[in-house]
Amino acid sequence: MKATDDPIPLSALQHWAYCPRQCGLIHLEQVFEDNLHTARGQAVHHLVDEPGDEMKAGVKVERALPLWSDRLNLIGKADLVEFHPDGTVFPVEFKHGRKRQKIHDDIQLAAQAMCLEEMLGRPVPKGAIYHASSRRRREVTVTPELRRRVEETATAIRAMLASARLPAPANDARCRECSLKEICQPEALANTDRQQRQRQDLFRVED
Repeated sequence: MKATDDPIPLSALQHWAYCPRQCGLIHLEQVFEDNLHTARGQAVHHLVDEPGDEMKAGVKVERALPLWSDRLNLIGKADLVEFHPDGTVFPVEFKHGRKRQKIHDDIQLAAQAMCLEEMLGRPVPKGAIYHASSRRRREVTVTPELRRRVEETATAIRAMLASARLPAPANDARCRECSLKEICQPEALANTDRQQRQRQDLFRVED
């Protein structure tokens, strides 16, 4: 099997949706660095890292549940999945920080729902993001648009892995919170690209 045929980690979808270069550095270059934000995220995930299950008010709760999709060639795990007595399946993704909408989190959750649908043969129309700092859930509807974004993101990641080409840096507000900023060097690369464009413009003027 080629490396590009290997299943894509569900976490890669969140990384790509946040910043394609971040995804490339982690999943193509295999580099990673921690900062305050990643450390907080890891601390939150320690709450649900150990596989197990329990009953809460008639709801079966599974922690660290393995997930996969043969159709989309995805693999990973759900932080927590609730199995309700009426047959409802409800994935919950844990994130640090306060309650606020982030499309990259929603895409990751939607991918989990799509994996569960394929595994269980039943619809999973909703899930939630649990925001640890505010201790509140944000319910997410798995819309057709989110499903389309999941498929497009998986296709884009697979194309990047096949090309072995690292995406260009974003060099915007996202970089401030990224643990890979020092490795990525977005400002330096942006300056280099700008200088190259200026030289090209100068040559065109002289011609």
